[in-house]
Amino acid sequence: MAVRAAHVLLIAALVVMASICTADALKTKRIRIQFYMHDIVGGPNPTAVRVAGRLTNYTGSDPIAAMFGSVSVMDNPLTVTPDPNSTVMGRAQGIYAASSQHREFSLLMTLTYVFNSGPYNGSSFSVVGRNPVMSEVREMPVVGGTGIFRLARGYCFARTYSLDQMDAIIGYNVTLYTIPKSHNHYG
Repeated sequence: MAVRAAHVLLIAALVVMASICTADALKTKRIRIQFYMHDIVGGPNPTAVRVAGRLTNYTGSDPIAAMFGSVSVMDNPLTVTPDPNSTVMGRAQGIYAASSQHREFSLLMTLTYVFNSGPYNGSSFSVVGRNPVMSEVREMPVVGGTGIFRLARGYCFARTYSLDQMDAIIGYNVTLYTIPKSHNHYG
């Protein structure tokens, strides 16, 4: 009987410890970041280049339909302020594709924002989602991250700061929810 009571007590203690550890592991940290991305498609040093487009000649007059299917690869600088000469804090690397055929110009964004200076040095987060470019503010989901942003979830708001031909400076306000590093088993 005493052995059975000891087993029940041990199992109860293990259940309590597991629920405490699980609840502690589920605590998240909120991080907010603001930066500017410089998307340069023209000139001698573009940071985004078109790598694919329509396979047939388009003869219509709709510029949105003409861009449909275009794919670009980017390696855009991220700066602290909208000034192109301000401190570079990282790069936006990835792909965007013109994904709309009618009415609204939108892109499918698959990007990783990599930070190489400041408090987020060595960390990154990824965004995958639709970007209706001509909307004043666009919201896109954060789907993961590394380093300080490991297991990140969240969202970002993008707002075009300036547009010159096709070159753009886009302001980003990002909210990330991460699991503190002390809860990660490998770092």
